[in-house]
Amino acid sequence: MDLYEYQARELFKGYGIAVPDAAVVDHPKEARRAAERLGGRVVVKAQVKTGGRGKAGGVKVAADPAAAEFTARQILAMDIKGHPVHRVMLAQPVDIQAEFYVSYVLDRAAGTFLAIASAEGGMDIEEVAATRPEAVARIPVDPAAGVSAAKAAEIAAAAGLPPETADTLVRLWQVLVGEDALLVEVNPLVRTTGQQILALDGKVTLDDNARFRQARWADPTDDPGPAHHPDPHLDPLESAAAARGLTYVKLDGEVGVIGNGAGLVMSTLDVVAGQGARPANFLDIGGGASAQVMADGLDVILSDPEVKAVLVNVFGGITACDAVAEGIVRALDAVHLTRPLVVRLDGNNAARGRAILDARAHPLVEQATTMDGAAARAAELATR
Repeated sequence: MDLYEYQARELFKGYGIAVPDAAVVDHPKEARRAAERLGGRVVVKAQVKTGGRGKAGGVKVAADPAAAEFTARQILAMDIKGHPVHRVMLAQPVDIQAEFYVSYVLDRAAGTFLAIASAEGGMDIEEVAATRPEAVARIPVDPAAGVSAAKAAEIAAAAGLPPETADTLVRLWQVLVGEDALLVEVNPLVRTTGQQILALDGKVTLDDNARFRQARWADPTDDPGPAHHPDPHLDPLESAAAARGLTYVKLDGEVGVIGNGAGLVMSTLDVVAGQGARPANFLDIGGGASAQVMADGLDVILSDPEVKAVLVNVFGGITACDAVAEGIVRALDAVHLTRPLVVRLDGNNAARGRAILDARAHPLVEQATTMDGAAARAAELATR
């Protein structure tokens, strides 16, 4: 779950990180009043969950309250990379002496976190990273050890940041740990002409698995969670699956795969590939296979025009195979099946589950008794 800038700023303040005074509004006239409270001259910033706002015209300086109202009206009418602007933040401008970039991000491949920092922050940090990677320091952070004052000093020294940024680096790590974040980024972190260290912008991504602990950050203009609100950053099919609460990853193949349990689904993908076909997706229905879950899963997979056949591979445990089969039968009544479906049921009540599917006798549904046999048949149907 990504936070808006104003939410990240609120978070930072709570952890003792200095930020400019600001106000968030959703109407131009409110922008005028907010600018008056903030001293007249303000920076008006679109609040959208995407980067590149400045280059898109979503960040502008307003010289006085009247200009703030006019600018807010312009920005509130914008759509930035498909994100309509529902509110703007007005912040007091600061006199900047130097700009820096700092972030902590989960490094999934290494199983650790990574501190990324540069003495050259600002809008063009991506260009700096691409053209002069030596200007961007990448320091591994042991999650168990965290970022102490000594570690923060190490990060600052490696990136060429002034020593006085170390306290902010410690506090940003506290944000990451305390708020279940996968990413905490400040760009730019600035030193003012008065030698104050301020976070002028912030980006925070919280772990969706911790959403139940972070419910206070839900956006009132969004639906309440990933099971109800498609993520615009995802592939359209992944977004549609997320809206239905499905664990789905789009792949480039022709065999759709549904299984119960991440390990079984991963194994199924490997077996499909071993049969000379390419899996089209990862879809784990977990411990349950209700008619609605099966219908939603089939609907998402069949929405992929690249899918030529679907393989359902279920090992009955707590959820028995006959219950899974009943779910598949009811799903077939809800979804118009247009491509072959191969089903392999094994484990608890497998024989009864197979009998239920036999009785349904759908012309596009076949059964197999082994995972290898099911994968071979699905691959054959998808590639013939």
